[in-house]
Amino acid sequence: MGGRAQGIIGGVQAVQAVHVADSLVIHYADNVGVAIGPLWAGERHQGVLLSEDIPMGHKFALRDIQAGEQVVKFRASIGHADADITAGAWVHIHNCKTNLVGAPEYVYQPVDNPLPPYVPARGMFAGYLRADGKVGIRNELWILPMEPRFHETARRLAQKATDEFGYLAPDGIQCFAADQPLMASLVAHPNAGGVLVLGPGSETLGEVDESRVKFLPEGEIEAGMAYLAELAARIPAQPRTMVPLSKLVVGLQCGGNDRLSGITANPLLGAVSDALIACGASTVLTEVPEMFGTETLLMSRCYDVRVFAKAVKLINDYKRGLQCQGQAIYQNPSLDDRAGGITTLEEKSLGCTQKGGNGPVADVLAYAQQLREPGLNLLSGPGDDLNDLNVMTALAAAGCQLILYSTGGGATPDSPVPVIKVASNSELARREPGWIDFNAGLLVEGVTMTWLLEELLDKMIRVAEGERTRSRGNR
Repeated sequence: MGGRAQGIIGGVQAVQAVHVADSLVIHYADNVGVAIGPLWAGERHQGVLLSEDIPMGHKFALRDIQAGEQVVKFRASIGHADADITAGAWVHIHNCKTNLVGAPEYVYQPVDNPLPPYVPARGMFAGYLRADGKVGIRNELWILPMEPRFHETARRLAQKATDEFGYLAPDGIQCFAADQPLMASLVAHPNAGGVLVLGPGSETLGEVDESRVKFLPEGEIEAGMAYLAELAARIPAQPRTMVPLSKLVVGLQCGGNDRLSGITANPLLGAVSDALIACGASTVLTEVPEMFGTETLLMSRCYDVRVFAKAVKLINDYKRGLQCQGQAIYQNPSLDDRAGGITTLEEKSLGCTQKGGNGPVADVLAYAQQLREPGLNLLSGPGDDLNDLNVMTALAAAGCQLILYSTGGGATPDSPVPVIKVASNSELARREPGWIDFNAGLLVEGVTMTWLLEELLDKMIRVAEGERTRSRGNR
């Protein structure tokens, strides 16, 4: 690790490297390299002489690739060569085409890929142990309106309670707006030391801890304030206690991807996911449309045929939903994606699903369903930046105490739980220190994955123990 200077840039931990790579090969099985910066014909990179200029973020052939042969990046096929491609040539939409056609028949072909053991530097953290055995990383007071007509009442109650006795709940008094199924799941969330439920619907929630959850069917302000005062009075008496890392449930999300997202931030999240799962913890991967093109890789990692069948249903149900809306399933990447070097949907999806690491898929969750099995879980949810808030709320409803959000430039909306924003490039981390928490762009600047993994895990534990993130509201 020589030649690096460790430091802080605008509050974002960073390592200043001596050299930034011009190009790289992501995996030894790949037959294409990636330009980190613009490359020029006649230059030699990764052992080949370039025959064409290669735009930043785009691919070049590491060897001759015959027409019909698979183009491999991220150690998996991203499509096939539509024409002969010589070593050093530019690989993009003019000579590489998707393999996705029609509706595939999924067959369970499990791959045994055990995760290596992992011993964390810190195997415990201080959290709030709840009566049901779950652990919170915040001790907030939540107001959950079960119907849209109670949203304004919830907002007024949150403001009034914060003004009058907010000091009793230093982690905050929050209200959220989401659909009823998500609200019903949030009632049991361990980050809430107390919950006020507004509106009818208590009969659908099952058994609840009545000392922690209060119901206000008609949404009266005076009665609501009385309940909130009662709940807030209990907050200071709930201490943090040391619990194992296996109690963490972490959401994995991305937004505003750029040319480095699939090379830096998303693989880093995948490494964190694998490390957490090796410690007995859980991670949740959602944004189903971003699984299209890589779904068979996820299905091959399903724990058993039962989980496989649920994964098939997850994908097919989402495809049918998109078809009913008149949307193409295997559409080409967007113009912005193409300009950034993304050639096929498989390539885009492989970059995104790296957030799930290499661990076995333990379970598949429906929208608003709560996590039941430790390990990597797939969750039904939308997959575009316009739905970031819905995705974050769905992750929270599944039981995630915090979310890792990788980004190449997209700002995060409010979330029910803390969000650690991981920049895919150093330029973003240095330009936006006010809302970026961690810089994964260092991976192309001479810093190792092992070092960044340890640093991000340490950051997560600090956040779990109360350190504020830089998302809206500094949760």
